[in-house]
Amino acid sequence: MPVLPGAEPFASDPGDGAREIAVVLSHGLTGTPQSMRAWGEHLAAEGIGVRGPRLPGHGTRWQDLNRTRWPDWYAEVERAVDDLRREYRSVFVFGQSMGGTLTLRLAQERGDDLAGIALVNPSVTTLRKDATIAPYIQWVVPWVPGVANDIKKPGATELAYDRLPTRAAVSLTALWKLVRPELGRVRCPVLLFHSPTDHVVEPVNSTLVLQGIGSDDVTDVVLADSHHVATLDNDAPRIFTDSVAFVRRVHAARSTDSAGSTSGTSA
Repeated sequence: MPVLPGAEPFASDPGDGAREIAVVLSHGLTGTPQSMRAWGEHLAAEGIGVRGPRLPGHGTRWQDLNRTRWPDWYAEVERAVDDLRREYRSVFVFGQSMGGTLTLRLAQERGDDLAGIALVNPSVTTLRKDATIAPYIQWVVPWVPGVANDIKKPGATELAYDRLPTRAAVSLTALWKLVRPELGRVRCPVLLFHSPTDHVVEPVNSTLVLQGIGSDDVTDVVLADSHHVATLDNDAPRIFTDSVAFVRRVHAARSTDSAGSTSGTSA
């Protein structure tokens, strides 16, 4: 199916040929790279390589999303990571909502390959009671009302499906069941942004992540003036600037550690 205008993946590399820091940005369930594009543009303007993949089943029509499952989405983000690792010294993954779930799984499975991760309102569970019946109705009820556009900022719009495909949503819950018990395996540096007022992913999700991850380097940032899609909301500038500082700090520390190890070996 044709990709919706604005839903295309994006990529950028520094024009001077430097290959130091790169970031993969993963959008959420039913969303598109559009929700991450401004963040990617900000990173690129700072000389950071970026990749914003379009996850399978997204950005075309909602029926396509029901034909995919979480391993398909995960594989797309993982491919972007592998592509960047061939060129850059430090590769980070940033994820919003379900993109945050995928990011956490990558940190669990590929932690040694990642310099760090940033999460915006990541999901690992839900308090919605209708979610408990979704596995039983998924083949009869193909969709339920959508979850897009939870944005406080007037005039901001998320390019996303207007409905939530049921089978895809059930697959996300299967991913939660893998990620949540293994949060302790996340040991890389973590920058977490969360909105106290979120009508899609309840704030308890960020609480569970903060309590469960095993990293010694964790920064928690409260987005008091944004709802769920915070990368398009009032606090977006804070997300953008803090994430640049985060990747530069972590990259500098990694470079210092690497230089120290090399010096120690040669001595």
